[in-house]
Amino acid sequence: MNGLRRILKAPSTFWIAALLVTWALSTWSFPLYKALDARWIIRFPSQFEIPLDVWLTALFKWLQNDADLFFFTFRDLTRFLSSLIEWPYDQVRALMADGFSSGQGSNAVPIAPPLSWIAVIFILVAMGRYARDWWLAALVGACFFYLAVFGQWDSAMVTLASVIIAVPIGVALGLGIGMLTYRSLWFDRMTRPVLDLMQTVPVFAYLVPVLVLFGFGPVAALIATLIYATPPMVRISTLALQSVPPEVVEAGQIVGCTQRQMMWRVLIPSAMPTLMVGVNQVIMLTLNMVIIASMIGAGGLGFDVLSALRRLDIGGGIEAGFAIVVMAIALDRLSQAFSKRPPSPIPPADWGFMRRHPWLISTCVVVIGTYLLGLVIPAVQTYPASLTLTTGSFWSDALEWINVNFFDTFEAIKSFFLTVLLLPVKRFFSGIPWAWGIIVMGMAAWRIGGWKLGLMAAAMTLFIAASGLWAKAMITLYLCGVSVLIAYMIGVPLGIWAGQNARVNSIVAAIMDTLQTLPSFVYLIPVVMLFRVGDFTAMIAIVLYALAPAVRYAAHGIRSIDPQMLEAGLVSGCTPRQLLWRVKLPLAAPSLLLGLNQTIMLALSMLVITALVGTRDLGQEVYIALTKADTGHGIVAGLCVAFIAIIADRILTALSKSSKTRLEAA
Repeated sequence: MNGLRRILKAPSTFWIAALLVTWALSTWSFPLYKALDARWIIRFPSQFEIPLDVWLTALFKWLQNDADLFFFTFRDLTRFLSSLIEWPYDQVRALMADGFSSGQGSNAVPIAPPLSWIAVIFILVAMGRYARDWWLAALVGACFFYLAVFGQWDSAMVTLASVIIAVPIGVALGLGIGMLTYRSLWFDRMTRPVLDLMQTVPVFAYLVPVLVLFGFGPVAALIATLIYATPPMVRISTLALQSVPPEVVEAGQIVGCTQRQMMWRVLIPSAMPTLMVGVNQVIMLTLNMVIIASMIGAGGLGFDVLSALRRLDIGGGIEAGFAIVVMAIALDRLSQAFSKRPPSPIPPADWGFMRRHPWLISTCVVVIGTYLLGLVIPAVQTYPASLTLTTGSFWSDALEWINVNFFDTFEAIKSFFLTVLLLPVKRFFSGIPWAWGIIVMGMAAWRIGGWKLGLMAAAMTLFIAASGLWAKAMITLYLCGVSVLIAYMIGVPLGIWAGQNARVNSIVAAIMDTLQTLPSFVYLIPVVMLFRVGDFTAMIAIVLYALAPAVRYAAHGIRSIDPQMLEAGLVSGCTPRQLLWRVKLPLAAPSLLLGLNQTIMLALSMLVITALVGTRDLGQEVYIALTKADTGHGIVAGLCVAFIAIIADRILTALSKSSKTRLEAA
């Protein structure tokens, strides 16, 4: 035992020994398996596998068909929850896209049309002007005018209706849970692992039980969206309330605020700028779900992209993808502006209602005016189809030209990466025996974060092996590891450059903002058309999607360095290279590790989506479970991905804390 402790405490000896043993076992596991006819070397014995997927499938069937909860069944509960969302969604969708009518189907009698395209654009322009200035108003107006001009208006309004319903519910739920976690340490500790699972379980895994319990349709899609988009609001709400200055809290206590008054009149107004960041995150995650949710009946732009991918309609897919991007940019900038908007000055008492609320009055006038004019002039109500433009043929022709002229070049690049990097790494991970994987993961986590972290990592790794998904998990680790490595090698130098140069930072920040605004599915369209399906295509999409946090955290870490430390380095005679490697990078190490953490999280979330382009990992298992409505298998595969993410998160968090401790001690 003492020898083991000495090895664990030796910084370099442990890692070198672990790597060498892992490489040796990976190389010889398959020959040993064939020579000894011992399948258990590479696969967990089937007689000891945990049939959790069978149990979960049976549980959901029981809930769906036989479960009784006092005076009602579980199905009655799901129908009640569906009705709470379905009615407001139907009204908002009628207002934005379909119009109001009485009756259903062919017997429906129109009552009123939806808001005209002019009215919607004016409302958003007014919100942009109110939130910040005319530049933002022009940007938001131009984005939505683009949707009308390029024939994406109807689908965009269906998507916007989903956003209008999902965002307030997600914000309210997140804020409510955040308030409880702020008030109760016990509740905070109880909800933290649940939030970890909600944020790390793949999105497809949400869809399987939601589809079984709530059926196919927009309500099920909205519920899945809420599960995906609410956790960041919970975390940000808790952080925002905890960050309120103690002086503000003391002032509220001095004036005699009750607990309720303290929350709603002191804490929440003080934390409002940070809370609006959470609202922005809910909006972005909701838009990120529109394509995935279309698999279970969401409709809108997501369905257009998904159907174009299935038909290999290059132009249609890119146009619908651009429409999502344009809408995401407009809503992102608008929500950011509201988060930074200063309080409005109190108008003079002698001002009338119209003078106090000019934008509200103008919006009402435009809505009513366009409704009345639309009865006479159809072009006011609906953008004329004869004036719409399309770039579908242009994108199809452009990609066809690129494929014809650069096919050999792309294939050479693809073959190089497959031969030199992807396949060797894949062979390495695929050959790791499950027993050694559990041991080395537990020992590594113990070495970094203590015995509790080591025990947790070993238990989660054992769960993956005992679920019969060890081989798929190793493919997941291989693809995620290679993609994160490339994203980090590109992102960190860019972030360091941006952190030291204001002009470069403005350009890089704009590019990263755009990349983070793009929904994950949008990355698949061009890479599939250029590189076809396979691991290389998945790697390119993951690198593009996961690049932003590596750049942002590296730039933040460099900018956060105390100038006195840099001056001390210069005084001691450091060259620019020495200053970077011996001063800046060590001081920025905590931020760099946090960036690596977020890069891994985004890579894992994107890896599940790349199951659509032919990967053979845990993501594909989740996707197959969705297509077969196999609830248990989808949840188990999703939990395996979540456990990989949680292990990586806890290890990197422990490394970041130890790095901060060393810096403070120095």
